[in-house]
Amino acid sequence: MERPDVVIGPAAASDTTMAVTRKLPEVTLAFWIMKIAATTLGETAGDLFAQTMKLGYFLTTIALFLVFVVTLLVQLRSSRYNPFCYWTVILSTSTAGTTMSDFMNRDAGPKYLPNGTDALGWGPQGLALGYPAGAAILLSVLLAIFAVWKSSGMTFQISEIVTFRGEAVFWSAILVSNTLGTSMGDFLSDSSGLGYAGGALLVSAALALLIVLMKVPAVPNVLLFWIAFVLTRPLGATVGDFLTKPVAKGGLDLGTAGSSGVLLAVLLGLMAHAHGLGRRGAVTARVRPGRP
Repeated sequence: MERPDVVIGPAAASDTTMAVTRKLPEVTLAFWIMKIAATTLGETAGDLFAQTMKLGYFLTTIALFLVFVVTLLVQLRSSRYNPFCYWTVILSTSTAGTTMSDFMNRDAGPKYLPNGTDALGWGPQGLALGYPAGAAILLSVLLAIFAVWKSSGMTFQISEIVTFRGEAVFWSAILVSNTLGTSMGDFLSDSSGLGYAGGALLVSAALALLIVLMKVPAVPNVLLFWIAFVLTRPLGATVGDFLTKPVAKGGLDLGTAGSSGVLLAVLLGLMAHAHGLGRRGAVTARVRPGRP
């Protein structure tokens, strides 16, 4: 069987199915660019609310999780794929995943607090599980979701997910995978000794290996997709930290507000481009409804 040459992603559904019922995007190179942009913005925006604005991980996690629920309900009620709806949910899972991971893994120690502060916001400062333990818990939860998914008989290929139940399981996996990716990225940046740039390079090398594995018929393409989906989150986390952290810690010190603003503009531009492509494709489908 011929395998895709350009992107890591499940095989597309038929043109007819996609035109009528598709709720999730095709996995193309543009998909991965938008995924990395959204996850990087999730890192900088999460840090902006929790650290720069000093709301704390607890309050910010509650607020961002509610945002995720609202955006998810809009996505679930949508009758077809809408780039703005879909990528807004991806962004909300990335942002909520950032503060959820931080709350699980961190505490009120000086290592995690801005200079001159002894607390962040109201409520508990963190569970202090540490990155390895937090990542292990999240990985276990993610594997449990995949086990339930497989036992249900529903497809893992996102281009063919068209039911409410299928989307609900899919988005559960997305939220946990983005939270897991944050823990992995923070571990690489803060605890591995690689630093922000080194962590980003390591994850980039792992993603390059996945592209090579696409040529190996014995490796399922769906498995490669989900590994890549998880790994793009630590890439976003390390790149986000590299952009925002002080120069003394190995970052560029561009700030969470400025970096988030630039990344948001990039993501909105990509959403608008995807929306325009979708509209042009719909017009073409109406003019030429079938193949000769």
